[in-house]
Amino acid sequence: ADSCEFGSTKYFALCGLGGILSCGITHTAIVPLDLVKCRIQVNPAKYKSVVNGFKVTLKEDGTRGLAKGWAPTFYGYSMQPSFKFGLYEVFKVFYSDLLGEENSYVWRTSLYLAASASAEFFADIALSPMEAAKVRIQTQPGFVNTLRAAMPLMYKDEGLGGFYKGLVPLWMRQIPYTMMKFACFEKTIELLYKYVVPKPRSECTKGEQLIVTFAAGYIAGVFCAIVSHPADTVVSKLNQEKGSTALEAAKKLGMAGLWKGLAPRIVMIGTLTAAQWFIYDAVKVWLRLPRPPPPEMPESLKRKLAAKEHFKLLIEALQNLPFKKKATMDE
Repeated sequence: ADSCEFGSTKYFALCGLGGILSCGITHTAIVPLDLVKCRIQVNPAKYKSVVNGFKVTLKEDGTRGLAKGWAPTFYGYSMQPSFKFGLYEVFKVFYSDLLGEENSYVWRTSLYLAASASAEFFADIALSPMEAAKVRIQTQPGFVNTLRAAMPLMYKDEGLGGFYKGLVPLWMRQIPYTMMKFACFEKTIELLYKYVVPKPRSECTKGEQLIVTFAAGYIAGVFCAIVSHPADTVVSKLNQEKGSTALEAAKKLGMAGLWKGLAPRIVMIGTLTAAQWFIYDAVKVWLRLPRPPPPEMPESLKRKLAAKEHFKLLIEALQNLPFKKKATMDE
């Protein structure tokens, strides 16, 4: 039996917990790849490729250098997804209630986009300070190596605004990313069960359902990486250089520079997104949360469409009768 009612406060809170577990673990696990990606973005002359980036980092900082920024990554990407996943479920139910059952089905992709964008807006406010500290630690030469040393130093140099100067480009990166992440995932799940999986979701085991979740998550992750990459590059450059603006950072990077590091980011985000959705869905199974199947057309809408089709056929039949003047649709 389900441990709570769908749409209840407990349900939303446990969804937030699932977000913490799915994102905090996965983002921290790929810190070395994220570090190299950020360094390629801000200093492509020195870090020419992923392999070269790892070699240079190991040579200069040793193995421990690959873990730089793990603490702000862990804390930042534990706080952010608690809002992202929890509020996504909240806004999805809220917007669905506003639209009604039929419109929620017809406009379901727009509903996913609106709910995910709304959730990410608040989630990035929680992420911004940790993201600023992470990028400084990973990319600014001579900067401190730990979060507990970085936070007071950043506050002393730039005040509270230093933690949020990258918030707008962070929104530019994360909101399109999250909209793609959730909408693409939801639609891919729907299409996989409709055209690829040989049996209905209700007949699949929990393990089979989680495999479908992983596949849909990876597909969504590839699109996420491409959509959000230019803004991600700007965030990295912006937090590396004091006093610069997002527009100045973008101009300095140029069009080619905005796409530096895309290949490792596709690998990173694709794997990351797939793992996140897998863990998130596994947590829902573990906690016995309600997991509604992919949306189906409401019976009331089916009847309306059937009636509309019958009316259309009737009009066509009338138009084919030997009247002196053929009936029009209005008539």
